[in-house]
Amino acid sequence: MFERIDTLLRESGARYRVIRHPAEGSSEKVAQVRGTQVGQGAKAMLCRVKELRGQLVLAILPGDRKVDFRKVAQAVGGKKASFASPEEAIDRTGCAIGAIPPFSFSPDIRLVVDPQLLSRHEEIAFNAGRLDTSIVLNAADYARIAEPLLADITADD
Repeated sequence: MFERIDTLLRESGARYRVIRHPAEGSSEKVAQVRGTQVGQGAKAMLCRVKELRGQLVLAILPGDRKVDFRKVAQAVGGKKASFASPEEAIDRTGCAIGAIPPFSFSPDIRLVVDPQLLSRHEEIAFNAGRLDTSIVLNAADYARIAEPLLADITADD
C-alpha cells in the first residue's frame, strides 16, 4: 500500500514527505513522532452503512475530532453507520485499522472527508498503509488527487 500511495503522489506532482517512525497507537503519540499537530492527522474510520449493502465508507476526519456515525450515514444517503470489523478492514483495504490511508482504491469504498481536515492546516499527515511510516501531504494536493466527497462528519463538541 505504501508503494502504491508513494507512486500516486509522485506521479500526480504532490508536495509531500515520508516519515519513518516507531509504530504508535494514538493520534497524540503519532503526531509527536511526526512533528505535526494532532488536528493535522487524517484519522481514517472504515464504516459500514446499514442501507448500503456491500459498500463501505472510509470516513476521514482530523485526528483531534470524533466521528459522528449518523452524519457519516447521512453523507452517503443512509441513516445508520458503525465501524467495520478489524477483519473486514484488512480484507477490504489490505491494511490494519490504524494504518488505513485516506485514499480509496476500490469502487466499493466511498471516500468521505470532513472539510475541517483540509481547512485548518496547510498539510495533513497519515499512516501510509503501515503503522511505522507516515506521509505528510499538502492538503490542497490531497483534495485534488483523492477527490473525496466533502461532508461534516465530526461530532459536535
